[in-house]
Amino acid sequence: MCGICGSFAYGWQAGDDPSIIERMRDAMSHRGPDDAGIYTSPDGTLALGHRRLSIVDLSPAGRQPMCNEDGTVWIVFNGEIYNHARLRPDLEARGHIYRSRADTETLLHLYEEYGTDMLRRVHGMFALAIWDARRRRLFLARDRIGIKPLYFAQTDGRFLFASEIKAILQHPSVERDLDPTALYHYLTFLATPAPSTMFRGIRKLPAGHFLEVDAGGQVRMERWWDLADAPAPDPELLRSEEACRRHVLGLLEEATRERLMADVPFGVFLSGGVDSTTITALVRRLHGGALRTFSVGYTDAPEHDEVAHARRVARHFGTEHHEILIDQHDLISYVPQLIHAQDEPLADWVCIPLYYVSKLVRDSGTIVALVGEGSDEQFAGYRHYLRYVKLSRGAWPMYRRLPRGLRAILHRGLDPLLRSSGVPREVRELFRRAARNEPLFLSGAVAAWETEKRELMSDAMRRGEWASISSVPLVRANAEHLRARRPGATFLDTLIYQEFQLRLPELLLMRVDKITMSTSIEARVPFLDHRLVSFTSHVPEAMKLRGMRTKHLLKEAVRGLIPDDVIDRPKQGFSAPVKEWFRGPLAGYARRSIMESRLRERDLFDYDALDGMLEAHRSGRKNYDTILWNLLNLSQWYDGWIASEPERALAAV
Repeated sequence: MCGICGSFAYGWQAGDDPSIIERMRDAMSHRGPDDAGIYTSPDGTLALGHRRLSIVDLSPAGRQPMCNEDGTVWIVFNGEIYNHARLRPDLEARGHIYRSRADTETLLHLYEEYGTDMLRRVHGMFALAIWDARRRRLFLARDRIGIKPLYFAQTDGRFLFASEIKAILQHPSVERDLDPTALYHYLTFLATPAPSTMFRGIRKLPAGHFLEVDAGGQVRMERWWDLADAPAPDPELLRSEEACRRHVLGLLEEATRERLMADVPFGVFLSGGVDSTTITALVRRLHGGALRTFSVGYTDAPEHDEVAHARRVARHFGTEHHEILIDQHDLISYVPQLIHAQDEPLADWVCIPLYYVSKLVRDSGTIVALVGEGSDEQFAGYRHYLRYVKLSRGAWPMYRRLPRGLRAILHRGLDPLLRSSGVPREVRELFRRAARNEPLFLSGAVAAWETEKRELMSDAMRRGEWASISSVPLVRANAEHLRARRPGATFLDTLIYQEFQLRLPELLLMRVDKITMSTSIEARVPFLDHRLVSFTSHVPEAMKLRGMRTKHLLKEAVRGLIPDDVIDRPKQGFSAPVKEWFRGPLAGYARRSIMESRLRERDLFDYDALDGMLEAHRSGRKNYDTILWNLLNLSQWYDGWIASEPERALAAV
């Protein structure tokens, strides 16, 4: 795992001074504390920077930037290619000469042989940049699922890219400012949908996309992998649940085996739930040596604590177990580092325990950790998925059969009552969407619904820039795309596809990448092997949801591999007690962060409404924990990254 960056001056622009690339590169030293490199083309127009976290081939031969045999192709690469050793013999037979054991070199030779089609041959997680000197073309790519991030900007006659936004901000031609449209969507999704970022003018490459920049600065972006186009498996595998279970377990075992590829110590994040316990069991089966597991819990919130479950699993499999306990004071002390690590707000409070357990991993001397991300999304493991599926089969279509005008009248009449009642806020939003013929499902994680965002806006934004904007078209487009590619897709298929387009790559996987890399460890995600994801996208709904039971197929596939009590225990989830903390000492901290932020100068929000929301939550009258955490992250981010001078923002960490 590494940090990459670069600058390409196109047209007649002069290239950047190497010291600028060094500053960009070293802003990400946490991503690669073991080594650093830089390459500048002979004419100075192209520069590549790299920070290295040594995991495969620890020798100097694995250094980057790396070139091919004649120096005409150069690469910087962040990630792991798990099948690189299997690809190597064919490349050597075609005449390519290797000088290392690194997977980076296989990517170089694949590009020489296949160009952009190289991407379809690799298994892994990656963000890469390849400079083709013969064609004077820069090629960037992001992995299928979006496990690794890649950001870019065009400014002052040059194309800039990096693994983290903070590296791009080191370039003197980049101005930092807020993108109000991205902010609007962040208020819904807890993250900004690709290709936008919260920084105006800085974009991110969407998952499964590549990008090429030619000598004139023309940019071409193309989608090279789409879950909607995943090939259908052998029908026999889907007719029998037993055959389907065996196939799923076989794919997951192979994915785990590949992710043990490392020349450094590795371990497993263990919560004691089905996903992390399954990975622990598979690693124990595949790896004969000592196995380290890591857990985090809370001293002041036993209802959120899973440490006891993790301990039982660790004892069952005989692991070398490590754990850490935190409280709300740890949260407050960590927030400045969190804002710096994230670059742009990721309003998921799981970042807090994730940081402390990641630091625990690094402090133990472990460099690689396997995590259970992505299981719930593809196997339908969340209770709210089940709720939406039931709505889609009953109340929602029945209500939608009413004339639209009548639905609009009912919405106007019921909305004030629902707002003041104790029903979940989501119910109010569903009446609004039904009145407008909008889709049932938006995302598995929503901070503020469209109705609530209108009430949070200032009068100026309600009448101006945000007057006609909505987050609904983003998810509607994804749903329509899947239905066009797969006419037989069910509602659950569509829901899962939407999660793989937005919430998973831009929130959940970014929190894993940013937080683990901030502590200089690499996280690997066996459940997101593209072969497993492709297969499960075709699994019938009845195998994923069985009655009131979520994640049925996976639970039965691993029965016998992990203890029954883990499988049958109600899902708890990896979380943090932010709702409770916002009603304790954290309430004052949250109020100061939001109400005294310099973001107020932008006149985006109605701060009287925000003040009322803070008080309603603190007093226990309502639960606004997700919105408040969203706004706290936003306010802290704005003060640290936009309102402050760059040097002050970094020095504050």
